[in-house]
This record gives sequence, C-alpha cells and structure tokens, in this order.
Amino acid sequence: MSGKEILLDNNSFIVSETDEKGFIKYANDEFCEISEFTLDELIGKPHNILRHPDMPNAAFEDLWKTIQKGKVWKGFVKNKTKHNNFYWVYATIYPLESSDGSKGYMSCRKVASRDEIQKAKELYNTMN
Repeated sequence: MSGKEILLDNNSFIVSETDEKGFIKYANDEFCEISEFTLDELIGKPHNILRHPDMPNAAFEDLWKTIQKGKVWKGFVKNKTKHNNFYWVYATIYPLESSDGSKGYMSCRKVASRDEIQKAKELYNTMN
C-alpha cells in the first residue's frame, strides 16, 4: 500500500468514541479532516476501517485485551485514510460507561515525534 504521509501538527488532537464492539459513535472534526472521511461516512462503521496493513495483529490484540479488562491502552498507531494515505499517532484509549449504562471506548490521539515513529516502525516490522 502506498500513499503519502499526512503530517499532524503539534496542536492536532483527534478524538473518537466507539461502542464496546468498536463501531464509531462520535468523531471530532479533526478526525474527519485527517482521515479524509466525512462524519456520516464514519458513524456506525467499525473503527478498523482506518487500520493500516503495516500494523501487526499483535498490537491490536494487546489493545483489545487491555481495554476489555477496563484498563487504559497507550501506543503508536499507523492509520490509513479514505484515499489510502497514512498518518501516525500516539493513541490513548479509555474504557468508558455512558450515563445510560452503555459501554464503549474513547480514543484520544496526538502527534508522534519522528523518533517515536521510527522506533514504532522498527518494532512493528519485527512483529509482522
């Protein structure tokens, strides 16, 4: 998969919320802009529509195992965009329970440094 890298700036802050199965319930404007999807295209879709093929399965297995235990997961993620471009983020994913009792997850993502991205690439290459 080729495509150009979308670079986040230091003020970028991407937020999304999913239900407990990973279907998108909310995405902020910055998420839509960077991912190249409209909000209507994202709502109700599985969050993994953004999954880049370079990301190892083990990374997502660890993510799900962690958040399903009610713990916070943090790590570097390479996502693909609607037009097959890509971007790197440092993600923090929180389990949450809404006021109506429904459970889900909140993901907050920010820029990753070039050094952090390089280290993540090296690690993920060994995992793939």
